[in-house]
Amino acid sequence: MNTTSYQTTVARQPILDRNLNTYAYELLYRGDYQPQQGMDTGDTATSQVISHTFVEDNFEKVTGNHIAFLNMTRNLLMSDDPLPFSPKHVVLEILEDVAADIDLVNAVEKLVAQGYRIALDDFIFDETLWPLIHLAEIIKIDILALNEQQLHEHVAILENSDVKLLAEKVETQEQYELCKQLGFHYFQGYFFSRPTLIKDAPLPGNALNILRIVSRLQDPNVDFDEIEELISQDPSLSYKLLKLLNSASLALPKKVDSIKRALVILGLKSVKSWTSLIALSNVELSTPELMTIAMTRAKMCEQLSDHFNCEQDAGFLVGLFSNLDAMMKHQMDELIENLPLTEDVGRALLNQTGNLGHLLQIVKLYELGLWDDITDSPLNIDQLGEAYIDATEWTINTQSSLY
Repeated sequence: MNTTSYQTTVARQPILDRNLNTYAYELLYRGDYQPQQGMDTGDTATSQVISHTFVEDNFEKVTGNHIAFLNMTRNLLMSDDPLPFSPKHVVLEILEDVAADIDLVNAVEKLVAQGYRIALDDFIFDETLWPLIHLAEIIKIDILALNEQQLHEHVAILENSDVKLLAEKVETQEQYELCKQLGFHYFQGYFFSRPTLIKDAPLPGNALNILRIVSRLQDPNVDFDEIEELISQDPSLSYKLLKLLNSASLALPKKVDSIKRALVILGLKSVKSWTSLIALSNVELSTPELMTIAMTRAKMCEQLSDHFNCEQDAGFLVGLFSNLDAMMKHQMDELIENLPLTEDVGRALLNQTGNLGHLLQIVKLYELGLWDDITDSPLNIDQLGEAYIDATEWTINTQSSLY
C-alpha cells in the first residue's frame, strides 16, 4: 500500500502599510513531498503543501487575522479544482516567470470572479502584461531590480491603472521614504527593523527603567518578593497587569486583586513573562511589528533553549531584546551597558556568540526563511518549524490579550 508523507517548513514576512502597520504576511514555505506512485511531483506537491500548512491547522496560527500572500504556480492557477482557502484570507501572487498567455488570463479571470485578489510578483513592465495588470489588485515591484529612474518610469506607467503598488526588498529608511514619496501603498523588507539611530541623545529615563525591570524579571535568581516589589513600584505596570489577569480573555477561576495573589495563582514564570511583555509594550515604536517579531523570537528561543544548553528565562530575554536597538533607536552596545544583563546574554545580543547566541542565530535564520543556511542546529527543520508555528500562535493570542 502506498502512503503519502510530507513535511512543511513555513515562515512569514510582514507587509506594512504607509503608516507602518502590518497589512499582511507573505508566507514563505517549502515542502519535502513524496507523492504516491504515478502522481505528479510538481504542482500536486505544492497543492498538498499549501493545503496542509495553511488550511488544516496552521493558517490562523501563522497569520492571525491578517491576509496571507501566497505564491502560485501556473498549473494551480489554471486548475479547475477549488483552491483550499477562502478568498477573504489570501492574495494570490502570480510569479514573474508565469507566461501571460490567453489561457492563463482566462484562468485568472475566473479566480477574480470568485473573489480572489491577485498580485503580480517581481513586476517588470512588458506590454504583454496589460491583461494581467487589469485583473490585478496589487503590483509588487522589486526595488533592487530597478534603478531610481526605472522606478519612476514604472510608477508613471501604472498611475492610471486601478492597482496598488507594493515595494518589496526595501532594506533602508531612504528606500522607504523614496517609495512612499512615489505613492507606493505597501512596503515589504526589513528596513523597519534596522535601527534609525538617534546619535548623542540619552535614552529616556522611563524607557531605561522599563528595560531594567524586564532584565531583572528574567533573571533566574530573582525571587518571589523581589518580583512583587519590582512590579509594585510602577503603578501603571501594576494596574495593566491586574487588568489583564482579570480580563475575559484569560478567564482565570478567581479574581486577582494583588501582585502577590497573581504570583500564587499563575506562578513565577507566567507573571514574569506577562509583566515583561506589558512593560516593553509601553515603549513607543516606529511600527508595532517590531514588538511582534520580538515576542515571536522570545517564545521560540524559550521553547528551544534546552536543546542549546540554555536557561529558558535567558532564551526568552535574548529573543525579546534581539531587536532592542531598532526599538530604542540606540546602539545595542550602549543599551547593554545600562542594563543588568549576564555576560552570556550580552554576548548573544551583541555578536550572537555562545550557546545563547547560537540559539538566537538559528531562530533568526529560520524566521528569514534562510533554511538552507541552518547547518549546525541540534534540531531539524521540521522541529524548528513546529516551534515557529507555536511561537507565532502564542504571539497572536498574547497580543490579543495585551492590546
